[in-house]
Amino acid sequence: MSAEIIDGKAYAAALRGRIAEQAAAITRAAGRAPGLAVVLVGDDPASAVYIRNKGKATIAAGMASFEHRLPADTQAAELLALVARLNADAAVDGILVQLPLPPQIDARAVLLAIDPDKDVDGLHPLNAGRLATGIAGFVPCTPQGCLMLLKDRLGSLAGLDAVVIGRSNLIGKPMAQLLTAESATVTVAHSRTRDLASIVHRADIVVAAVGQPGMVKGEWIKPGATVIDVGINRTDDGLVGDVDFVGAASVAGAITPVPGGVGPMTIACLLRNTVLSAARRTGTAIDADAM
Repeated sequence: MSAEIIDGKAYAAALRGRIAEQAAAITRAAGRAPGLAVVLVGDDPASAVYIRNKGKATIAAGMASFEHRLPADTQAAELLALVARLNADAAVDGILVQLPLPPQIDARAVLLAIDPDKDVDGLHPLNAGRLATGIAGFVPCTPQGCLMLLKDRLGSLAGLDAVVIGRSNLIGKPMAQLLTAESATVTVAHSRTRDLASIVHRADIVVAAVGQPGMVKGEWIKPGATVIDVGINRTDDGLVGDVDFVGAASVAGAITPVPGGVGPMTIACLLRNTVLSAARRTGTAIDADAM
């Protein structure tokens, strides 16, 4: 293995420490802690673990955590009523409705119902539009975390050739927009891209987010490239990413592991968005650049 391992867990821990400092400043100035409300519908085990970890991280950062767990047979009207109450709650700065939702609930309608100024997941169309047009708003947490890791290792991304594999609203599209804003030259590829291997092989930066274990082969990677593996796939061999880690690590300059790479950054960036929201909502001046 020749690649540097990008330690997202360590970076996220340091970021959470800086977030806690800004959260404390808001608490002192506003008389209340920044508040994050998380809603879980149903009992999906993976989602339940994720929600529990978010709650622990929120409290550890000196913030208020509000958890709402609803049964799997919850109807859309009940969930939308809860979202409306959270929109109106002055103690709540961020709202996250955990996806996926049960089939009887239209996820799009729920996401549209969240106040865009409390949409710390960055999924409301208004925040997507803000990102696309360069206006300040909430950026989806996983792409934001990927960008932080890239800039920490590479510094300026200007002029670098980047390939984003995946075109989802949650990761692929916002990741491409963030890289474009950093003046990288960006190609968005996906499972139907022709000659994907050659496109990946010319890239200085590869961000893989397709949800297919080991799809990106080691021989596709340009020597010295930086590889960000967003995939988390459960297999008989445990958790693996979308990239053939062993093969890619033999040629890449740096690579994120799975687990321990991008995952911890997602929760840290969720806390960051919540603190930014609290600062705006309370009129508190904080050092956003420190986060």
